Amino acid sequence: MEDLEHLSNDIVNWIRTYAIDNGINTLVVGVSGGIDSAVTSTLCSKTQLRTIVLNLPIHQKKSQDNLARKHIEWLKLNWGNVESKDIDLSGTYDFLRNNDLKDQKISTLALANTRARLRMLTLYAIAASNSGIVVGTGNKIEDFGVGFFTKYGDGGVDISPIADLYKSEVFALGNFLGINQEIQEAPPTDGLWDDDRTDEDQIGATYEELEWAMSEIESGCKNDLTPRQKEVLDIYSRLHAINSHKMNSIPVYMKRDRTSTEE
Repeated sequence: MEDLEHLSNDIVNWIRTYAIDNGINTLVVGVSGGIDSAVTSTLCSKTQLRTIVLNLPIHQKKSQDNLARKHIEWLKLNWGNVESKDIDLSGTYDFLRNNDLKDQKISTLALANTRARLRMLTLYAIAASNSGIVVGTGNKIEDFGVGFFTKYGDGGVDISPIADLYKSEVFALGNFLGINQEIQEAPPTDGLWDDDRTDEDQIGATYEELEWAMSEIESGCKNDLTPRQKEVLDIYSRLHAINSHKMNSIPVYMKRDRTSTEE
C-alpha cells in the first residue's frame, strides 16, 4: 500500500511539475470507461490543476458509456478542479463514413482507427482552446510493447503519465485510488468496434501474458517454455515488429554533406 501511495504521489507531482514548468494550467483527458483512462484522469484530478475530462462516445456500447459517466461524476464529486464535457461524435463519424469516405472502400480497421482519430481531434480542440495539454492514457504494454494504439489517435498526446506502468500496476493503482469496482472488473477493450470484442480478442493474449513476454525478452528467453508461452512470445514479437512504426521516431531524410565526398 505504501508503494502505491508513493507511486500515486510521484506521478501526480510529475504531472504538476511538467505543467507548471511549461506554463500549462489545464489538463485534458478522454474518459472511456476503462481502467487506464480512469486512473489517468484521477491522477490528473489530484494535481489540483484545472482538469477537463471528456466523454466522447461514437456509437458506444451503453455499458461503456455508463461507466465513463459514473467515473466522471465520481471525479467531480471528489475534486472541485474537475470539469466535464460530453461530446457525442457519432454524427460526425457517420457523416465522414457515409459521405466523404463512401466510395473509398475503407476497411473496418481503418474505420475503427478513424474513431480514435476523431477523438484526438476533439481532445486537442478543447485543449488548444483552454491553454491545456492532452494527457495520454496508454500503459507500458500498449505504448512500448505491442503498439496497441492508433497512430495519431489515442497515440496523439502531449504527456503519458502511466506509460511506464504495466497493466497489472495500473489495476493495482486503480484499486488503491478507489476507482469504481465495475471499471476494475470490466474486460479491457478499446471500444472502437460495433461488437463486444475485447483487447484480448484482438491481440490473442492477455495483458498478464504480454507482461510476461515483455520481461522475458528483456531478460533473455529461456529454453524450457511451454507451447503456450512460445505462442505468446510469437504474438508479442510479431506485434512489436509490425507496430514498431508507431513506437519509433518518424524517419527523417537527412541531407548528406557532399563537400566531404566530392573531388
